[in-house]
Amino acid sequence: MTDPAVWTDLHDLAVEAMRTAYAPYSGYQVGAAALVTDGRTVSGCNVENAAYGVTLCAECGLVSELVRSGGGRLVAFLCVDGAGELTSPCGRCRQLLFEHGGPDLEVKLPGGVRRMSDVLPEAFGPDRLDGPERADGLQEPEKEVP
Repeated sequence: MTDPAVWTDLHDLAVEAMRTAYAPYSGYQVGAAALVTDGRTVSGCNVENAAYGVTLCAECGLVSELVRSGGGRLVAFLCVDGAGELTSPCGRCRQLLFEHGGPDLEVKLPGGVRRMSDVLPEAFGPDRLDGPERADGLQEPEKEVP
C-alpha cells in the first residue's frame, strides 16, 4: 500500500498540473500525477481543442511524460478537478492507465484507494494480443499450436 505522504505529494503535483490546464471551452481543469516504479513522478493536465474529439485528458499528458522520461510502470495515480478535489478518470483514461500500470496500479478516487483491477475489471490489455512482443516491451512466450 502506498505511503500517505506519497499521496500528499501526488495531490500537490496534480494541483500544480491542473493550474496549467488549457480548458477554455468547458472550464473544467484537470491535473493528474502518478508515481513510477523507479521513484519518479509524472504529471499531466487536460488540453482542450475546439474540435472536441481531439481534446487530450490529463492522463494522456501524464502517460506521454512517462514514456518521454524513460518509461516504466505506474504504481500510484490520482487526478484532481479545478477545485483541487479528487476526481475519477473517465473510461478511456482507465484503459490508458491500465496499459501503463496494470491491474495492481493503485488509484486514489473520491471514495478511497482501489486497485486498477477493481476500477477497470476484466480489462483488455497487451496480454490479449497475439505476437512475440507485447506493447509493454516484454517478450510473450511462444504459444503451442494444438
